[in-house]
Amino acid sequence: MTITDLIPSQYRFALAAVAILVGLAAAAAGGAVVQSWRMGEQLAKQGRELDAEIAKRDQVHAATLGEISRVAAAQLRTEQVKRLKLEDDLAESSKTKHKELTDAKTAAARLLDRLATTELRLSVLLDATAGSTDQSCGMPATSAAGGVVHGVTRGQLDPAHAQRIIRITSDGDEGLIALAACQAYAERASAAHSAGDGM
Repeated sequence: MTITDLIPSQYRFALAAVAILVGLAAAAAGGAVVQSWRMGEQLAKQGRELDAEIAKRDQVHAATLGEISRVAAAQLRTEQVKRLKLEDDLAESSKTKHKELTDAKTAAARLLDRLATTELRLSVLLDATAGSTDQSCGMPATSAAGGVVHGVTRGQLDPAHAQRIIRITSDGDEGLIALAACQAYAERASAAHSAGDGM
């Protein structure tokens, strides 16, 4: 006698159905476990791939930032070199213009000293048609013996007037030198600014 013989016949069919259902449920549960395990493996693989992609992008991003930093540093060094060159050029130009101005002042001072000590006299050409003495300005006519222009009447200027004329021309020379210095500065600064914009 077997165990199935002990079960009444009306229950055997139900028991067989229950056994089939239990078997199917066990198979389904086993399949779900296997499917879950496979899904876990796929998710883990996708996670590893995502981590690798993120790491790769981080490396590319870091490399890009490094390159940007290197380019910016190179541009900064170039601009610093340009600025230092401009400063050197402007300092050299300033020294040159200062020397020109000092030389002009020294020459004017020497000329004024020579006028003050009567070592040098300034004279002007007089109009030959006005006669031997020009009454309008009160300057006596003197002839220039040994001068470059023969037969021309010249009149000596009063030393005070001559010094005033020298001071006026000296101030004009100094103004022209200062103007040239300003123009040179503006040209160099403009050229440096234009070169900076071209980059």
